[in-house]
Amino acid sequence: MTDILDRFRLDGQVAVVTGAGRGIGEGIALGLAQAGADVVLAARRTQEIEEVADKIRALGRKALAVTTDVMQLDQVQRLAQTALDSFGRLDCWVSNAGGADDRVPRTLLEMPERQWDFQLNLNLKAVWSGAQAAALIMKKNGGGTIINISSAASGKASPFNGPYAVAKTGVDNLTQTLSSELARYNIRVNGVSPGPIPTEVFLEFLKLEEKDIPTLGKKFGIPLGRVGDPDDISPAVVFLASSASSWMTGETIVIKGGHT
Repeated sequence: MTDILDRFRLDGQVAVVTGAGRGIGEGIALGLAQAGADVVLAARRTQEIEEVADKIRALGRKALAVTTDVMQLDQVQRLAQTALDSFGRLDCWVSNAGGADDRVPRTLLEMPERQWDFQLNLNLKAVWSGAQAAALIMKKNGGGTIINISSAASGKASPFNGPYAVAKTGVDNLTQTLSSELARYNIRVNGVSPGPIPTEVFLEFLKLEEKDIPTLGKKFGIPLGRVGDPDDISPAVVFLASSASSWMTGETIVIKGGHT
């Protein structure tokens, strides 16, 4: 009988994480490495992913930083191929990159077309293009896992943040559809939907500072009394990437400190 904790190990696997230079993406990348995976880190800010790569190497795992704009289809495809060429395999793809460019709250009536297109491209289209690039490799190599980072903003009204919520709602459906289409190739597709986590983008969007973080749990009415941390998300990603979740696909795990 296999030890239960061994089922969460990722030894020998290769994972790609987009938006891996900070915040949730950095936490996911480090978590996957701690579980045994070698990690390819992608983001537009080269210095940040190089720094995360050094942290992963310090854990005894291999790491590769690949500067990537996930809104450019050719760069996403190049990222997947680089992972395969560099490590000889691709087992897990985590689409984490997301957010907004100018981080200004707007109603949908005030929304310029450029802002709408930017957010839908970054938060939804890039998830599709990443899944496509990864799955085309995985289907030839016996399968793999795709994990899409959604948001607790999905599936409900989100005043002043409409395009983001629309995109993340689309991500949830995309996860379900991909899981159905890719199951025949032994590719599992799941998601993680985080609640409020005070990343740089989060704080700028809400015009908050780090000193405000301890009070945010009460502000948002979170039953467990605090906002989240990247370390709250990475264990779920490790679970979904591992054989511990081998009979799970098309699901999105919500992690938000309780129902509000």
